[in-house]
This record gives sequence, structure tokens and C-alpha cells, in this order.
Amino acid sequence: MLEYLEFLKWIFFDQNRYVYILDGLLFSLATTLAAAVIGLVLGILLALLAISHFYPFKHKKGWEKFNPLSKLAFAYINVIRGTPAVVQLMIFANVIFVGYLRDTPILVIASLAFGINSSAYVAEIIRAGIEGLDKGQMEAARALGMPYSLSMKEIIIPQAVKKILPTLVSEFIVLLKETSIVGFIGGIDLLRSANIITSQTYRGVEPLLAVGVIYLILTSAFAVFMRKIERGLRERD
Repeated sequence: MLEYLEFLKWIFFDQNRYVYILDGLLFSLATTLAAAVIGLVLGILLALLAISHFYPFKHKKGWEKFNPLSKLAFAYINVIRGTPAVVQLMIFANVIFVGYLRDTPILVIASLAFGINSSAYVAEIIRAGIEGLDKGQMEAARALGMPYSLSMKEIIIPQAVKKILPTLVSEFIVLLKETSIVGFIGGIDLLRSANIITSQTYRGVEPLLAVGVIYLILTSAFAVFMRKIERGLRERD
């Protein structure tokens, strides 16, 4: 046992190889945080567009139900959800961020790619949460003279947030684990840091196990934190 502990010490602490994991952890957390913010903001916007009541041709026969904003939102969602995240990441790195943009930091590229990918899933979560509420609440609010925007802000969205919070938590946990593919564009995330240590020590199991444990700790801590928030929201009712 002591011999194996000494062996682990050599793997991670000889030549300060643990620094690779620390740097990878910071990169993964920063990418996840930035992507989560981007995904949440874009997701809310897309959800509102998807359920909007914008009918510019309602006076034209056959076009009464045509909502261009909703069509665009659903087209965006279907395209993003229908293509792999790694393909989107590669397109951002090798097609969009080239030429004058080639010096853009990988953290920025990855955050945008993952944020845009996440926004499609967040939009569907929020849309389903809003549409899953009793329609009578919106009708009652409008009957009392509340405008649509105020009704959404004060009545619909607060209830929808409580309903969709667990699903949003799951999406952000998936986002954290999804950042492990950023090595495809040269990012040094947790998984990439494990590969670097493996290339130096020729030991593949221990670095991967260490990274797996770190991911487990992060996702578990995040899930516990969000459950406390969810419990607090329920107690306020």
C-alpha cells in the first residue's frame, strides 16, 4: 500500500505534474461558467421567441397562424440539437475563428460554442416549463389588465423557474462534462491534463481516475447546492 502511495506521489507530484490538473480544472470551470451564462441568456430569448404571439400576416388568408419569430427559433433549436457538440466546436475553431480572429483565446471559442449548444436545450426546457403551466393563470392576469410582459414577469416565469430548475441543473451538469471535448481544438481541460500526465509517466489509469473523481465531486457539489436552492424556493410558497 505504501509503495503504491509513493508511486501515486511520483505520478502527480514529481516535476509538479499536478499543476496540469489544476490548470485543467480552472479551464473547465471557467468554460462551463461562461457557457452557462451564454446558454441561459440565449435560451431565455429563444424560448420567448418560440412562444411569442407575433403574427404579421394575420389579415392575410392562409397566413393567419404564421409566426416568423417562432419559426426561426425552432429552426435554430433543431439545427443545434441535431448536430454533435464536437462538430459545432470544430466549426467555431476552424471555420469561424480564422483569419483576423485566429488569435482568439481557446477559452472564448469554447465558451461560445458550448454556450450556443446549451442555449438550444435550455430554450426547450424553459419553453416546456412555461407551456406546462395552467393557461388560466395568464388569462386571469390579462383579464385583470396586466400587460403580457408584466404577466410573464410576475406570474408565469417565477412558477416556471421552480418547475424547470431540476432539469436546468441536469443540463448544466451535462455542460460541465461536455467541456471534456475541448481538447479537440487544443484546450487544456481536465481530460487533456490527464493525457499530458499519461504521456509523461506512461500511466493511463491513475490520471483518468483522478480526473473522474474530480468531475464526480464537482457535479455532486453542484447538485447539492441546487437542491438547497430548490428546497428554499418551495419553502417560500
